[in-house]
Order: sequence, then structure tokens, then C-alpha cells
Amino acid sequence: MAIEVTLSPDLEKATAAMLNAIGMRIRAARRTRKLTLQALSATSGLSTSMLSLVERGRASPSIASLMVIASALELTVPDLLVADPNGEETIVTRAGKGRHVETPEHMVTQLLKQDRASGVSVSLTHFAARGGGNESPASHDGFEYGYVLDGVLSVEVDGAVHDLGPGDLIAYQARRMHRIWNPGDVETRALWFNLEHE
Repeated sequence: MAIEVTLSPDLEKATAAMLNAIGMRIRAARRTRKLTLQALSATSGLSTSMLSLVERGRASPSIASLMVIASALELTVPDLLVADPNGEETIVTRAGKGRHVETPEHMVTQLLKQDRASGVSVSLTHFAARGGGNESPASHDGFEYGYVLDGVLSVEVDGAVHDLGPGDLIAYQARRMHRIWNPGDVETRALWFNLEHE
């Protein structure tokens, strides 16, 4: 059953701005490395048409797609999400002010904090009913901690499925093949902590 997600005008605008910013970062990183779209396609396994749409902010890449693009460019996913890596440090992130991005799998991630010095990012993630972060297991460098605030969440790590509820925490090396989804009929919210270095 298809799930329809309606975003508020502010969130829709923020999501569009984020997708545009991600696309510009990918294009800049690709050009800095003197890679063509075809070369990035060969390295990442994604089609040139998909990469072109992402670079122009016309497509919303899945988390798995962002991971393989970042890996192909020798970056991390947080590198693609940071709005101003050279900007002034933000000590407080106010409610609703974190940058948002929505994936085709109906997962909305609000990046609350990206601490580049320590290699830690903190996100509040909303998983739509029957929605997930990626369709098939993926891996990347680093370590992940997930804490369920409300709803239910299933996390597959190396083929083993772990069912989580409110107050449950999961932690694993991100290089292990993993997939996250909401098997329930209502939205799930979870705090996610990503460490770039293990």
C-alpha cells in the first residue's frame, strides 16, 4: 500500500533547499576530483541520469544512494548534509530548526547537530508507517546508535532482524550490512547518532 506524506509549506521549502544544496555539493566534489558523471556512475553503481537529477536537486536520493555517492567521492553522508562547514559553531539547535531531508521511502530526517571535529552527527528521524530508510541492506564506515522515541522500528544487521519499541536502543558498526524500516501502521520517531570513526 502506498503511503502519502504531506509536508507543510515550510518543510517542503526546507526539503527542496536541502536537496538543492546536496546536489551542489555532489557536483562540486565530483568536479574537484575531475570525475565525469559517467565515471561517478561506474564507481557508485547509480545511473548517470539519476546522478544528474540528484546534482540538479530534481531527485530525492535514498539514504543508501547517498552512502554510495559519498563513498565514491571519498566523503561521508554528513559531509553532504552540512549547510556551511566553515560557518560559526551552533551551540543550540532550536526545536524544528534542524535541516530536513525526505527520502523516496518516506523517511524524513532532521539533522540536529553535525560536529565535524568529533565526527558525530545527531538526527531526529521520522519513519512513515510501512516506510524505511533504504530498500536493501547497505553499509558504510563508522558506528551507529539508534534510540526509539515512539512507535516501532525494525533494524536488520547482517541478516538478523531486531524489533525495537519506545526506549529501546540499538548500536552497531555501520560497515555491517544494515537496513532500517517501520513495520507499524503509525509514524515512528527515533534519535540517530552517527560516528564517522569507530
